[in-house]
Amino acid sequence: MNCNLFITFEGPEGAGKTTVIKQIAERLAQQNIDVLATREPGGIEIAEKIRTIILNPAHTAMDERTEALLYAAARSQHYFEKVRPALDAGKMVICDRFIDSSLAYQGYARGIGVDEVLSINEFAIGKKLPDLTILFDISPEVGLARIHAHGDREVNRLDVESLAFHEKVREGYLQLVTRYPERINVINADQSIERVVEDVWAVLCEAIQ
Repeated sequence: MNCNLFITFEGPEGAGKTTVIKQIAERLAQQNIDVLATREPGGIEIAEKIRTIILNPAHTAMDERTEALLYAAARSQHYFEKVRPALDAGKMVICDRFIDSSLAYQGYARGIGVDEVLSINEFAIGKKLPDLTILFDISPEVGLARIHAHGDREVNRLDVESLAFHEKVREGYLQLVTRYPERINVINADQSIERVVEDVWAVLCEAIQ
């Protein structure tokens, strides 16, 4: 079934997005929906290489503007090489992070400015925004505790930021909800994975109808 919606999943570190996306993609495929699941930064070779630079824990000297520009560069390549062709082919694309991550992390938490980071990304991908965004809301304390409890999870440069930084990220996301209320749906991620999956599925079913 063709259903060319672009759906993004957002949230602070440790919110459980990756696990939920995998289960949601499987459900969508069972409904005969042609779905592509991908992630940012990454998803394709060039963007994955940029990802290793951005998230390397050793790169603590990286300036916040450099960080924002690298994310935008990875996003541009990923969008034009993978996301847009899939949408043009009639596929549903579900993406682990997109432009809202840059707005919350670099624009708000880093203090560059949401509008400034939005401008960088509009240059990178045009004015394309997702059709639907699902925001996994969770307190930083819970999210970071989950990361430390799962030793097999990749620990990146953002994971080791201060609690105050992660609190600012959450604030940034919640401000985006007020800015884009018609697009962003908030899910309580401080529940069991099973409950979160059901909540996300309910939002998707409404969007698909």
